[in-house]
Amino acid sequence: MINNNITQKDSETKKGDGSVLNRRLFLRSAGIATAVGTLAIGACKDDDDDMITPPSGTVDLGSGDVGILNYAYALEQLEAAFYEQVIKTPYTGITAAETTILTDIRDHEVIHRDFFKAALTAAAPTQIIPSLEVDFSSIDFSNRAQVLGAAKLFEDTGVAAYNGAGKFIKDATYLTLAGKIVSVEARHAAAISDLLTPKTAGFASDTQIDSNGLDKATASATILAAVQPYVKTKISGANLPK
Repeated sequence: MINNNITQKDSETKKGDGSVLNRRLFLRSAGIATAVGTLAIGACKDDDDDMITPPSGTVDLGSGDVGILNYAYALEQLEAAFYEQVIKTPYTGITAAETTILTDIRDHEVIHRDFFKAALTAAAPTQIIPSLEVDFSSIDFSNRAQVLGAAKLFEDTGVAAYNGAGKFIKDATYLTLAGKIVSVEARHAAAISDLLTPKTAGFASDTQIDSNGLDKATASATILAAVQPYVKTKISGANLPK
C-alpha cells in the first residue's frame, strides 16, 4: 500500500540524478541572493487590526507580498510532492517518454518549491508557512487516467493562481520571477494535456483560455478550495490581497 498522507518535508529526498545540482544552478541563475534582498518587507507589514484571524489549527498564508509568496510556496509544495509520488510509484503502462516528461516536471516543481522556501526563509523567516501535509489518498497512482487527470488539475490551477495573484505583487523583482515561473507551469499544463489527448486542441480548451485568447486568472479563494482536498493541512488565504 502506498502511504499518500505525507509531508512535503518527508518528500524532499536527495536524488542521484543531478536534481540537487540542477536546483543549485537554478537558484544561482535566478539571482535569489539579490531577489530576497530586494523583497519589499514593508509591504508585508500590514496593520494588524486589518488582519483576519483564521480558525485554530489553520495555516494562514499572511498578507502582502509575503502572503502571495506563501501562497505560491503552498501550491509548489503540493505539486512537487505529487510528482515525486508519481515518479516513485509509476502508473501501469507508463512509457519511457512519459517517464522523461514527468521526471522533468517533477524536477521543475522541486526547484520552484525550493526557490520560494529559500526566498521566504531569507526575507521573512518568521512569516514562512511550514511544510504542508498532503493527502493523495483519492488518487490511484497505478491508474494513468487518474494520475494525469490530477496532474492536469494541478497544472491548470497553478497557472490560473499565478495569473490571479500577479497583479497584487508590489515588488518588481518578484513579479518578474513569478512571470518566469508561471510560463514554465503553462508548459507543464500543455504537456500534460497532450499526454491525455495527443494531437488535439486540449491544451487550449475554453476551461483554460477565455474568448480573448488569454489564459484565465483565478482568485486565491477559488484556487485554495480546489486544492484543499489534496492538502491535509488546513490553509487560510483570508488575508491575501483581493
